[in-house]
Amino acid sequence: MEQLLSSIPEYAKDLKLNLQTVVKQADLTEQQTWGTVVACALASRNPLVIDALMAEASAHLQPSAMEAAKGAAAIMGMNNVFYRFQHLSEHEKYSTLPARLRMNIMRTHGSDPVDFELWCLAVSAMNGCGKCITAHDRVLREKGMAEESVIAAVRIASVISAIGALPLTAAVATTA
Repeated sequence: MEQLLSSIPEYAKDLKLNLQTVVKQADLTEQQTWGTVVACALASRNPLVIDALMAEASAHLQPSAMEAAKGAAAIMGMNNVFYRFQHLSEHEKYSTLPARLRMNIMRTHGSDPVDFELWCLAVSAMNGCGKCITAHDRVLREKGMAEESVIAAVRIASVISAIGALPLTAAVATTA
């Protein structure tokens, strides 16, 4: 992760400082924090960010949580496109039609259900899907998650999203 941090341009120093801070969230468990990091790194679609943050997260997550976080990123990559389209389209009929997309990972992820919902929400925030944000936020609050914890995960998502958009040096890819 040090090489990732050092590859962040000086004009984006705030992002470097924020990344160091958001991975130490007091409002999230270690699994919630690092699962959010994994899901959001994958959602960033930046290979350098993915490699660096996945390597760091592997020291903080059990393999089952790592796989569940990857699954959250994968399923939300699909769902966010579909449900964002339904939400944004002015043609009302689209919102009444079923998705007909497989989403088995939502039931079979093998991790804490609240954590999985949190990771799905963070990726949905990155991808700008209001329908998915609303659905996952509702479930999280029904299960007792505090608003501060939700915002902590979205904070992680916002920082990783911004870093993923930067022109980073390829030196990060050699870390692990």
